[in-house]
Amino acid sequence: MEHIRNAVERAKTVRSDVSQQQSQIDSAAEQSQFLPNTTVVNAARPWGSELVLNGVHLESNRIISHDIADPRSKSFDILRTQVLQSMEAKSWQLLGITSPTPGCGKSTIAANLALSIARLPDKKVLLVDLDMQKPQVSNALGLKCKQGVVSVLEGKAKLSGALVRAYIGKQSVLVLPCENSIPNSSEWMASRSMIALLQEIKRDFRGWTVILDLPPMLLSDDVITILPQIDCALFVATVGTSTVSEVKECARHLDSTPIVRAILNKSADSTASYYSRYGHY
Repeated sequence: MEHIRNAVERAKTVRSDVSQQQSQIDSAAEQSQFLPNTTVVNAARPWGSELVLNGVHLESNRIISHDIADPRSKSFDILRTQVLQSMEAKSWQLLGITSPTPGCGKSTIAANLALSIARLPDKKVLLVDLDMQKPQVSNALGLKCKQGVVSVLEGKAKLSGALVRAYIGKQSVLVLPCENSIPNSSEWMASRSMIALLQEIKRDFRGWTVILDLPPMLLSDDVITILPQIDCALFVATVGTSTVSEVKECARHLDSTPIVRAILNKSADSTASYYSRYGHY
């Protein structure tokens, strides 16, 4: 009986220690609300760290959809509603965002769409940076990360440890950043590690909207390689940057992939729908 009592006492002590540790983590996270870009390592939750985003930094990178008072956020809210309706009708989970070439604003739109979805009380969103040749999500959001999608693919980190919970106000978005650019991104896109990563995301984030910031289509075969693994795509072209021939070539590659929306960015057409005219993103 004595050893049973000792075991019970040890269990109580462990529970007390865990509870105390969680309280300390929660307190640190709460305090970080007043310290923009403060990282809180959080071993007790299913992600690696927490970060409070800096509103000034977001604004400087044209990330505005977290701010309901900003009239520009309405365009992303309309896009959000249309994208979610299309995805929910088909039970789609993985949305890839791409463009013909760089400079079309796809990463900015991906981040704004994610933060707009995050404002919905019944929705959860995961933003994944798969533009491994030129990752932009971390810079846009102001994340500083030592681990990310590359570390996960190389087997140096687990998915949970590479995730960042990014807060802005009362909302948050979960981010899998890309910590550095790599020259052999095409090989990783076609690897078993990538297939396993996407399968893990589908399994562990069932019911979430997963936004994949993909590379531009016409720079490499990265996007073509990964298209069979995603559910649908959002295509971003830009006035003055994207040519008709580029858009047609992308359309051929996307022929077997459902397109939930095609966005003409930087359009000045006053008759166009407001959500398709994002200004300079």
